[in-house]
Amino acid sequence: MAHTHNPRSHLSVLQTSASLYSSLPAFHVPHILSESGDVEAWKPVSYMQFLLDVELFASYWAHVLQLDGIPQRSVIGMWLSGMTYIDVLHIYGLSRAGYIPQLFSIRLPNPDVVCELLIKANARALLVDPSFERLLKRSPVPIHSAPLTISDIDSHDLSLPTLPTLREDDIVFIFHTSGSTSGIPKLVPCSLSWLDSAVTKSYQISKPSGRNERNQDVTVWMGSMCHIAQTFMFLGSLQHGACTVQPSKQAFSSNELSSMIRVCGLNRVNQFATFLAQHLRASRQNPKFLALLQTLDDVLYSGLALPREEEEWALGNGIRLRNLFGSTECGAMLLSTGVSEADAAMYLRPLEGMSYAFFPIASQAEAGSSQTNSCLLELVILAESPDCPDRSLRAADGHFHTGDLFQEAQPGYYISKGRDDDWIKSENSLRCDTKAIEDNVRATCGDVVTECVVVGNGRPSPSLFIETNSDMPHLKLKREILRRTRQFHSRRYLHERIASVDMVVIVEKGSLPRTATKGNVRRRATEEAFRTLLDKIYGTEWAGSS
Repeated sequence: MAHTHNPRSHLSVLQTSASLYSSLPAFHVPHILSESGDVEAWKPVSYMQFLLDVELFASYWAHVLQLDGIPQRSVIGMWLSGMTYIDVLHIYGLSRAGYIPQLFSIRLPNPDVVCELLIKANARALLVDPSFERLLKRSPVPIHSAPLTISDIDSHDLSLPTLPTLREDDIVFIFHTSGSTSGIPKLVPCSLSWLDSAVTKSYQISKPSGRNERNQDVTVWMGSMCHIAQTFMFLGSLQHGACTVQPSKQAFSSNELSSMIRVCGLNRVNQFATFLAQHLRASRQNPKFLALLQTLDDVLYSGLALPREEEEWALGNGIRLRNLFGSTECGAMLLSTGVSEADAAMYLRPLEGMSYAFFPIASQAEAGSSQTNSCLLELVILAESPDCPDRSLRAADGHFHTGDLFQEAQPGYYISKGRDDDWIKSENSLRCDTKAIEDNVRATCGDVVTECVVVGNGRPSPSLFIETNSDMPHLKLKREILRRTRQFHSRRYLHERIASVDMVVIVEKGSLPRTATKGNVRRRATEEAFRTLLDKIYGTEWAGSS
């Protein structure tokens, strides 16, 4: 699609914002007590200081990589937590040095898979958090330990390199799908024009409400900068001169949220639904905490649906709730209307300036009653849409088929209805291919497993339910299944693994819910039928529903 302006990037946005908001805080960085893990205080970092720090890290990485003889525009792997200010400096600094970051999540702990993905992307080096370095016994590329503090970088004799000129179709980032396909995540290359569309969309989502008397929005980290969600939301925050508070961890407590509101002036929360639900539950028991949530200008959740009861309660109690629908390949796509009536508040509509279609699904997947299925629509990102992913991810028709299903509630407004495949989402909203796990169990344990199904939507990791014809003691059988499937799971993300006997559930033969026609085990019905047991296994009161 033709642009009427020069494509914008995270670096051009930072440059502009550092000029417009130079003295405003871009971050609040925590001082975390080593004994308790609690935050003692937050220290502000201004926009101008952030830019200078990025340029320092750019100079450092340019120097290190040039010593290795690695030219600009090379792909460089980055294996970081993505949850700290220093991580942002590494990522933005490497970009500013003229390289292409290939971002690895710490939830992908298998070094062999990391090395395979480096080879697939033709990467030339790997920058790694020192705590992960010991995992790398061998690497196809040179490894460099990422400094943990700014003071670790000697700034003498370092010069800031000139940025290479980019075309719209040049790749600027490489992410990875959040679930494994055929035992390995897919590369998600992001071009300059795709990144420009993310700048456009994130601007819409992060627009200030105008209610904040301090004249600066303050928001919080959503997840790792090695995933698209936080990378995307940070682009929106940057454009509006907002401040981002770094929490102690992704699943920060309600006490810590209270501190961020009181101490840092936080007025916007963006979290995955599983984590937000914990705060909503806490506010039911604590009127003072509820009053704090009511002061927030925006409470945005993503990744999974909130339970209807939680959603209605939040809306009915003055919490300004919005739902954002997105994916790794596309970033954000749909945003809720945010109207006050509970019935319509979570209707989703496409973001402005994009070209999407909602196609009736060819095969009506089993997702409930036939009446429900009769109007299921798949969200398709059309080839001409600015945010249509890289061609390597598109279907034969040139479009990107998301596999996400919707109903049209009223013209132009949609309700999410899950997926048209065997994927589920973990509590971090990362994807897991359940069918791949089931197929592996059938291939390796067919003599002791007569039927199986993998569940765990909205949970930290999946669980395996099996029916058996074996008279082996249950604990011994569970251990045998784990032993036979261990190699398969060793290559997968943490949120995709079944690595504990607690996550293997043996049920009576014929007790798993099945379809009336083909007799296939019904995944969603199994989730519902065994919800109480699953809550006990995971030690949680709630998991998201798709």
